[in-house]
Amino acid sequence: MSTPIRLLIHGANGRMGRAVRRIAAEDARFEIAGVVSRSTPETRVVDGVPYFAASELGAVPGFDVAIDFSLPEAFDGILGECVKRGAGLVSGTTGIDDAQRAALDAASARIPLVWASNFSLGVALLHQLVETAATRLPGWDCDIVESHHVHKKDAPSGTALTLGAAAETGGAKPHYASLRAGDIVGEHLVQFTGQGERIELVHRATDRDIFARGAVHAAAWLQGRPAGRYRVADTLG
Repeated sequence: MSTPIRLLIHGANGRMGRAVRRIAAEDARFEIAGVVSRSTPETRVVDGVPYFAASELGAVPGFDVAIDFSLPEAFDGILGECVKRGAGLVSGTTGIDDAQRAALDAASARIPLVWASNFSLGVALLHQLVETAATRLPGWDCDIVESHHVHKKDAPSGTALTLGAAAETGGAKPHYASLRAGDIVGEHLVQFTGQGERIELVHRATDRDIFARGAVHAAAWLQGRPAGRYRVADTLG
């Protein structure tokens, strides 16, 4: 049997972090090396797994890859720690700024990493469909409407912005609208409107586990890869 991949979970007390922790714990490919959350944990070891505060990141044990679902203010720390240790990084933290995006690009020269606003296979396909539609429908209006639960802070969502980038690649100029309501996991509508007709491309997530499973899949795929910045789509082939 191959040696388990040592996994660090960063942002472990958030909705996504909890899902990643549960799914990774059931996956024989992984050994959870440590769990990091924003605040100091009340219990330091749970089921043999050490817990740390974000301020203690430098003290976590050795790890091969980190999965990060945190906040922009915590992103620099985990990216720097992965570069320092030569570990891979899978990050779904959204709302990062231009400087942090530039840091991602710089880090990809030293470590393998996947940053994505959405780890769903369906959304990866949606990106391609949006770009194709924008290319084939020049001059049509493009609107992106995204809906999420009331606790999501960034708007438009990272996924909406990524879909917008795909539309821009195809020549469209997207407009955005955001809705925060109830416990919506995630819905993204990309609408192309011409004279007398409209095309709607929609992805609806009903189970947050699809994102956690995608991130865990990406972490396993990333192990042993050369330095570089990879897409979710790259992990599927």
